[in-house]
Amino acid sequence: MLNILLLTVLIISVITDLKSRKIYNNVIFPSLLLAFVLNGIFDGWSGLLSSFLGFLAGLGVLLIPYLMGGMGAGDVKLLALVGAIKGASFVFMASIYMALIGGLIGLIILLFRKGFFQRIKSIIFSLSSIRYGIKVPMGLDKEVLHTTYPYGVAIAGGAVLTFMFNGVTLL
Repeated sequence: MLNILLLTVLIISVITDLKSRKIYNNVIFPSLLLAFVLNGIFDGWSGLLSSFLGFLAGLGVLLIPYLMGGMGAGDVKLLALVGAIKGASFVFMASIYMALIGGLIGLIILLFRKGFFQRIKSIIFSLSSIRYGIKVPMGLDKEVLHTTYPYGVAIAGGAVLTFMFNGVTLL
């Protein structure tokens, strides 16, 4: 039951994140309440405690990137929900896969973005100039540095990979 809830929320979140770069509270908050209730019903107080600790772990993993402006609030709430549904150890393992997938997505976006070769040439020229004591600006425009991408995809991918590598069936 909890796996179905998680999978449903992940699918909805990926779709909305890809479509509008948002993970909606009207998906997260009812699911969060349901996660606490179901964990409490299935495992009693220990299930409720596990759900709460998983929530805090998921919140903690992305809280600093969010506070530094590198992450959306929906992404933080989604990972906290993953923790509330599956517990702290699951969310920590999912976070490792999430970071790898997120880095890969970022690299792919960088590679296929307009002006990629010009940026690479500028960075190489700037770094090679340092050797001779010349400081040359890298020529990165602010648009490149502030580009966002749907990190909910990485969170969902991390959770799904955690399921797969732990031998758990999704349904």
